[in-house]
Amino acid sequence: MRWLRKNLVVIAGLITLGYLLLPNVVVTVFSFNKPKGRFNYEWTAFSLDAWKNPCGVADMCGSLSLSLQIAFWATLGATALGTMIAFALVRYRFRARGAINSLIFLPMAMPEVVMAASLLTLFLNMGAQLGFWTILIAHIMFCLSFVVTAVKARVMSMDPRLEQAAQDLYAGPVQTFLRVTLPIAAPGIAAGALLAFALSFDDFIITNFNAGSTVTFPMFVWGSAQRGTPVQINVIGTAMFLVAVLCVLTGMMVGKRKSKTAA
Repeated sequence: MRWLRKNLVVIAGLITLGYLLLPNVVVTVFSFNKPKGRFNYEWTAFSLDAWKNPCGVADMCGSLSLSLQIAFWATLGATALGTMIAFALVRYRFRARGAINSLIFLPMAMPEVVMAASLLTLFLNMGAQLGFWTILIAHIMFCLSFVVTAVKARVMSMDPRLEQAAQDLYAGPVQTFLRVTLPIAAPGIAAGALLAFALSFDDFIITNFNAGSTVTFPMFVWGSAQRGTPVQINVIGTAMFLVAVLCVLTGMMVGKRKSKTAA
């Protein structure tokens, strides 16, 4: 009982982590399945056919490529705009600053269906043709708040004396920003960018409202679930999960090396 009380928090954390990772384990296992019918819901036999031909389902890799493109450009746009907004909110005092701070949180607190319907109404009133560009604009808009929040938290924790020291050493504004400010803010910017990419790639509700005839990967998965779930969807899901884990492990290794070097 004493050991259990001492390690209760660790045990609870491991159980929670296992519960969160259980769907990924199921997706990975069923990526090696060979179902008898159209639905990949029951284990039948081990097979590598889906891994050998991940693009064997018509239009699946096309929708995946489209989702990756939208997520990439949405991440660039939201990260650039969100970083500038975060610096402006932290470093400068101007009218309506408090109101803007409050408005930044609205997209995170607002139900996605409300934002999706609002954006659709805006695009229809503007006469815009629904497709790639309307999806991209919508994704940048709802990813922006998450980037601002991540970067703002990092900028608020920065010590302004470091920038003042660089200026005392005759560094110009651009040089100070590139060599001092940007490297310190980089973890927050990277966190916001990764979060924006994940949210953009995974989004279904806002995309579905503003896509028109364009089909992204989440929309393809939803449509396939009505007719049958190909094993290749599990393959793509497993590959994306492994890439995410690899990115996290790489970041941890780089952080440990930098801490050792600094020590």
